[in-house]
Amino acid sequence: MVTALAVGVPVASPAHAIANGDQVADGKYPFAVKITATGIPTPEGGKRNSSCTGGLISPRWILTAAHCFRDAQGNRVARTVADKTTATVGRADLTGDDGIVAKIVQVKQHGEADVALARLDRPVTGITPLTLNRAKPRKGQKVRLVGFGFITANATRTPNRMRTGRFEVTSVAATEMGLSGIAPKKNTSPCERDSGGPYFTEAADGTAVVFGVVSRGPDCPHLGPDTATRVDTIATWIRSVIKNDVAPSPSPPATTEPAARASEAATDGAAPQADPVASYSPVLLAAIPAAAVGFVALLLAGTRKNRRRSGHRRRR
Repeated sequence: MVTALAVGVPVASPAHAIANGDQVADGKYPFAVKITATGIPTPEGGKRNSSCTGGLISPRWILTAAHCFRDAQGNRVARTVADKTTATVGRADLTGDDGIVAKIVQVKQHGEADVALARLDRPVTGITPLTLNRAKPRKGQKVRLVGFGFITANATRTPNRMRTGRFEVTSVAATEMGLSGIAPKKNTSPCERDSGGPYFTEAADGTAVVFGVVSRGPDCPHLGPDTATRVDTIATWIRSVIKNDVAPSPSPPATTEPAARASEAATDGAAPQADPVASYSPVLLAAIPAAAVGFVALLLAGTRKNRRRSGHRRRR
């Protein structure tokens, strides 16, 4: 089997797009990225076009597969090789105008794992990036995959709308893991040009955590596993590349009531004021001389009497 993957030359057996997947609604999974390369050099001296999938992990950096960036000889390179390489972010329907299209201006190869990081020429705002997983995946764990690849093995054009499917971790190796489709069909599987697509989990608060990156597998659609690179084993390297590239925090709203704000800050989170009567303890009372105890008792009785009278007045 020969599969033409991503932004390089045709190679044997590497990875893919989502066959038998669901179409993704507009605005869903905005961190998904389509990487488009126009004018890739070929060994014969010509040019061709191709694409990959990726995931936004910070305002300027995309996580994808290393083999998405190769020269005419098929060697992985830490640079773009096409005449033009762009990233479409936040756009489930590629014919629409949601999100942004930015140029990829820098590539960092991991060197061992089939993972690369691509830097954009401008930051993406208004989209929450994927969070990097730090824990070892578990066999049987359920994850989701999104991609912009082909939906059949013999396709010649990628679909205009992003696809998604559910997968289960079937094996866990030192740096990779196997995943098999479970929904919407048992043979839901990544296809050509889904390379670099993120396998992720979804939390109740909307946080998406990326566990793996599509690397290689059989022609689609198929039963059984594809291979993905584990993110937890390379998370330290990823952080060393993107460093402090994080989304800016929004500025707090202005206010014209500094005194009120200071008062709220002073009382926010403070323990409720205790009732003075309830705060007396038997130990403390035992330490008070008898005369003083009697005096205190008279004071308390007067206080309770006044409270009852005051209460009657409020009910009238």
